[in-house]
Amino acid sequence: MNGDSGRAEPVGIDLVAPEVFAPMLRRLALGALGFGAVVALVSAIWLDWPYAIVLGLVVSVPTLGYVVAFGRRRMWLSGTEIRARRLLGEHRIDVADATGVHLLVFPGRLSRIVLKVTVGAETQLVPLAMYTDAGSGRELHLLGLRKLADALSASELAAAVAVSAVLVEQLRAEARDAGLGERPLYRGVQLVRAKDAVSPVVLTDTEVAQLS
Repeated sequence: MNGDSGRAEPVGIDLVAPEVFAPMLRRLALGALGFGAVVALVSAIWLDWPYAIVLGLVVSVPTLGYVVAFGRRRMWLSGTEIRARRLLGEHRIDVADATGVHLLVFPGRLSRIVLKVTVGAETQLVPLAMYTDAGSGRELHLLGLRKLADALSASELAAAVAVSAVLVEQLRAEARDAGLGERPLYRGVQLVRAKDAVSPVVLTDTEVAQLS
C-alpha cells in the first residue's frame, strides 16, 4: 500500500451522492413494509397468523434487503487507495499497484463510462459519468476527478498515466463549463455509440489517447 494512502483525508467519489437517494429509499422501504402488512392481513383470512406473517415477510424482505444494501454503498479515495463499502464489509484496492487500468463504456439510452482498475485478481469499477441520448447527464465532481488523476499518475502503468491525462482534461473542461463535445468522457461515450455496441466496450489505448 502507498505510504500516503493511509494518512490522506478520504474523498467521496460516488457519482451520485447517497443522500440524493435517501428519500426514495425511505419511501421504497415504507412501501415494502406496507405491502407486506397488507399481504399478511389478507392471507390471515384463510391462513393461520404465523403463516400469514411469514408470507408478508417473504414479499417485503427482498425489497428491504435491497434498500439496506443500496443505502450502505459508498466509495472513497484515500491517497491512492479506493475504498468501496458494500453490504458486507469493505473492498480496498490500491491504484498505485494497478496491473490494469481501462476506461469502460456501458452503452444505452443512459450510457455510463467507468474507470476499471485491476490489481491482480481484484477489480474495482469507479463510475465517472453518465449521459442520456438527449445530451444531459451527470459527471464526477471536480475534487474526485483531481484525486483520481493524481492516484493514477502514481502508477507505473502507461495506461494509468494515459487515463490520468484524460481525467485532467475532463477536469479542465468541467471547470470552464465547456460544452459536452469538448468533454473527454462524453467523447469517449460517443465513440462507443458510433459503433452501435450493445454490450460494454473497453476503449483501446489509441481511443484513450484521442480523448486527452
